[in-house]
Amino acid sequence: MDVRAALLRAAAARPRVLLVTTPGGTPARLAAERELRLRDWPSASTPAGADLLFVAGPEHPPLRPALERLWQDMPQPRARAHAAEADDVPSRLDVGRARLASPHRQRSDAVRHAPEGLSPGGPGAEHGARAASPGGADDGGAGSGHGSGHGHGHDGGPPGGGDGEGHGGHGHGDTEMPGGLPMAEQGPDRDGLALDRLHVPLGPFLADWPAGLGVRVVMQGDVVQRAELDEPPADGTARPFWARPWVRAAAGEPVSVGEAARRRAAAHLDSLGRLLAVAGWPAGAVTAQRLRDDLLGQASAAALLPRTRRFARRVGRSRTLYWLTRGIGPVSAAAAEAAGVSGPAARADGDVPARYRQWLADVLLDVGRLDCADPLDPVALQSPRGRWDAARPPSAALAALLPGLLVGAELGAARLIVAGLDPDPDEWAACPAWTAHG
Repeated sequence: MDVRAALLRAAAARPRVLLVTTPGGTPARLAAERELRLRDWPSASTPAGADLLFVAGPEHPPLRPALERLWQDMPQPRARAHAAEADDVPSRLDVGRARLASPHRQRSDAVRHAPEGLSPGGPGAEHGARAASPGGADDGGAGSGHGSGHGHGHDGGPPGGGDGEGHGGHGHGDTEMPGGLPMAEQGPDRDGLALDRLHVPLGPFLADWPAGLGVRVVMQGDVVQRAELDEPPADGTARPFWARPWVRAAAGEPVSVGEAARRRAAAHLDSLGRLLAVAGWPAGAVTAQRLRDDLLGQASAAALLPRTRRFARRVGRSRTLYWLTRGIGPVSAAAAEAAGVSGPAARADGDVPARYRQWLADVLLDVGRLDCADPLDPVALQSPRGRWDAARPPSAALAALLPGLLVGAELGAARLIVAGLDPDPDEWAACPAWTAHG
């Protein structure tokens, strides 16, 4: 009996999938999330905990090194697959599972990547990495995924005391230790003490992170001292998924209020799902994703309204979520106007709780007008991230706020700030004239 083949088949029966998305890949990501739920395949939030690396979206050559580092950080046995379009997702997941179950592929992979002097069949060559902590080496950015086994608060909210994140990653310092980690350097902190400074990249691939967004931060202790956006990958071929009704209306196509409201509500639920996942409330994140998918599946307002109201009431009233996020990343209405920010972030006039409550209010309003056949007025009903302008999409202004908001924040709070603004990289992938500094 081939024990190795049997073990590979067992691992491939229900693989742990690390899903990463490239800019312009939102439709493929949504299809992959739905398909993984239908198949009951567990999600991995770090390479150390993954069997299958699944890339959703078009190829972006500048992102290949980060994807390759993710792949190298995955323990064997492992496989990877790529779906550029939503329709490709089911078949490409099947391809990935077949590769994971193939003894020939796994032997070839082990031979190619075995350390010098270590037989790929020897002790620890294939399975040693499985002993690594699930919160171990992560690439494509700092931060591991969310821990399991967290309890919820009495109000059904996320666990208190943090965002469920561990942090590591590869930096941009001149000197690196083995494994790609930068050597720390010393510098004065805010109190004048000499503390180690560490250069840490956040993104471009993290769980529950805007696809392709790269932020380089300098840390002292667990506090961000400096932050700078990487140049975003943009090729002009992608179409922004969430803002598509506004893009079509700008081109003169007829778009109804109901169609735009459906897309905007789904976009806000997608953002809420990411925020709740980062905050350590996975059950709430799944509820948001299911509502999002039902909206995109053309469910009626009558079917959606009761569920949406229950969700909005539970999230909006969660004391645990509020205490976890209060005071983080404040953006006043005046500061938003000065920065060219519109949409929910400007209307919220406050911190992360003010913004997620604005998302909830917009979702309830939009679900109530799904049947409205009036023509879309893009000024009266703005796109999910704000007033649509192809020359400088609203996500550009949101992303430009991030460096200033991140400075002084702890790393866990930094993740919540990004999730609480949730700029959409699809918008700047479609608008190559925009730059990280523009």
